[in-house]
Amino acid sequence: MPHTTAQPDRWSSWSQWGPWLWASTLALATLAFLALMARPLHAQEAPAERQKTESPYFFVKSDTPDVDRLPLKATEVDVKISGVIADVRVTQTYRNEGQRAIEARYVFPGATRAAVNGLNVRLGGRLITAQIREKQQARIEYEAAKTEGKTAALLEQHLPNVFQMNVANILPNDEVRVELRYTELLVPQSGNYQFVFPTVVGPRYNSPQSGNAGAPWVAQPVLRAGVASPSAFSLKVALDMPIGLQEVRSATHDIEVARRDDGRYAEVALGAARVPANDRDFVLDYRLAGERIQSGLMLYKGQGQGLNGAGAENFFLAMIEPPKAVAASAIVPRDYIFVVDISGSMHGFPLDTAKTVLERLIGGLRPSDTFNVMLFSGSAQMLSPHSVPASRANIAQALSTLQSRQGGGSTELIPALKQVYAAPKAAGVSRTVVVVTDGYVTVEREAFELVRKNLSKANLFAFGIGSAVNRQLIEGLARAGMGEPFVITDPIQAPEQAARFRRMVESPVLTNVRARFEGLDVYDVEPAVLPDVLGERPVIVFGKWRGAAQGRVLIEGDGANGPYRAAVAIDGLARQDTAALRTLWARHRIATLSDQEALEGTGALSRRITDLGLQYGLLTAYTSFIAVDQVVRNPVPGQALPVDQPSPLPQGVAESALGEAAATFGAEVPSTPEPEMLGAVAVVLSMLAMLRRRLRRHDARRFTA
Repeated sequence: MPHTTAQPDRWSSWSQWGPWLWASTLALATLAFLALMARPLHAQEAPAERQKTESPYFFVKSDTPDVDRLPLKATEVDVKISGVIADVRVTQTYRNEGQRAIEARYVFPGATRAAVNGLNVRLGGRLITAQIREKQQARIEYEAAKTEGKTAALLEQHLPNVFQMNVANILPNDEVRVELRYTELLVPQSGNYQFVFPTVVGPRYNSPQSGNAGAPWVAQPVLRAGVASPSAFSLKVALDMPIGLQEVRSATHDIEVARRDDGRYAEVALGAARVPANDRDFVLDYRLAGERIQSGLMLYKGQGQGLNGAGAENFFLAMIEPPKAVAASAIVPRDYIFVVDISGSMHGFPLDTAKTVLERLIGGLRPSDTFNVMLFSGSAQMLSPHSVPASRANIAQALSTLQSRQGGGSTELIPALKQVYAAPKAAGVSRTVVVVTDGYVTVEREAFELVRKNLSKANLFAFGIGSAVNRQLIEGLARAGMGEPFVITDPIQAPEQAARFRRMVESPVLTNVRARFEGLDVYDVEPAVLPDVLGERPVIVFGKWRGAAQGRVLIEGDGANGPYRAAVAIDGLARQDTAALRTLWARHRIATLSDQEALEGTGALSRRITDLGLQYGLLTAYTSFIAVDQVVRNPVPGQALPVDQPSPLPQGVAESALGEAAATFGAEVPSTPEPEMLGAVAVVLSMLAMLRRRLRRHDARRFTA
């Protein structure tokens, strides 16, 4: 009887306190969820508040119609490719259709190997030729001209592939045409030549660890997803080859090709596609007739006086085709660590393509290989505490885990790489690190330094995936890690690039590569040490020469079938008018010094880089182009408004990527939560579910009793 009388009291207690427990837990869960979010929710914000928080990142239409917020009206690209050298002229047309004077500011991308060597400004029938200056001096001259009411243009380099154009005092109804010129060397790979013109700078996650932390250019305004740039874009390429063109194609854009001169000359223009053309890299691939690349020697005999009154400088470039790849009979077992970016900017097409690439790469491993996979965003996680054999079961498990992941969160590349290099490795096993990312970070210098310092532990290959990849990061990582870069702009390219990677890592084509010069007096040779040749990429040697153009260049090394030797003879009939070699050599030397400066981290080489930029008229991290119209055109320059030209969001990149860029600056833009946040929310929801089930069980028992 006591038992039966106590039972109703206990259930009465649950009935009394259960709702309070439920409400308390729900309140606690709500508070925990809001604390974890750490960012205001915008779904219920007023339109004005949303515009206020998004305006530094998403372009917001101006409430003042007298100010032209879109001054860049058109970009025209004119490319002339002769042999392996591309001469590019980019014309940006700025026009002020408002009623107030403005200063236009525009952040745009450049080719990673471009030698930017000229800038002209056309205004009202006048031609103003820009001068190269030290960066700070150029900024001072520009600000002075702006204050005086003069129209001026300033071209600066933020990164080797990110530039900024500032044009001051553009008056109402003004049209200002700014022409910049650059030269680029096109190095064939497996007989395929490729020209790339980047059209848009992708959003960057500005890590606090970056030397660029807080850089204003990172916060450039971006158009909403699906909104095309109102700026017109046109591009044409003229291909002038010594032998016939076998194939001309583009996987990124619709093109029209017109051939003549027995197929040795072709004109390429953008097709009449209705989709925007300036929200992704333009990539043009072409092959020449025959199996061999056009290797040989190019010369330039300088004119006038050189530096400090010395004689004119002469330049050479040797391009020598390596032997064909031969599979090694015995391949040393390798350990692979795949470092996969699953941040917000990778959401959608980039991550889906990365999964396809990883499936090909991991699926192609040999049973004697071992591997591991690291997934990183704001945090990093290894799928296994240590590398595991490349068995079918392990490969299937890794691919299954990867397939379940979606992009979200920030892009902390440096902590991920540090964790990889700290992972233990078995003795006698060579390790290869494979980074898969879109490269939307600002820690390039820090990443290159980290990779170089750990070369004794592993070499590194980098896969860039997306329509507008940060090629400077991808190429720089591979260069620092003695590997090779791969860029995939379309899922169709994934199998081909994965197969090329496997061919490269199985056995180098040429090792211990050396250059010798017989009969030719050379100096300032670049690179000082030739890297191993991976794949069918030619050996490239730059340099200067004195005296007569005679003798020969020899490339020697160890191939899969034994010693290798190739020679290029120099005779008196060789052309000596390839003027682009002057700027290409200087650009390569500047890149070498910049790499060394990043490794040392002291800035001790800045003076040498500056001097090279000034001597050869090149844009660098320490030199800029400045053009000033000497006519005072704006009587009230203080009333001119700065206008940041917005860029389109790269094709296939979600708006959540802007949350990464905004995080460092404190902007309140929507962002995909980190996996840790989602996990915490899941725990809270699980607590609620458990409590609900418990109450239901107690209610059921009470009803039965």
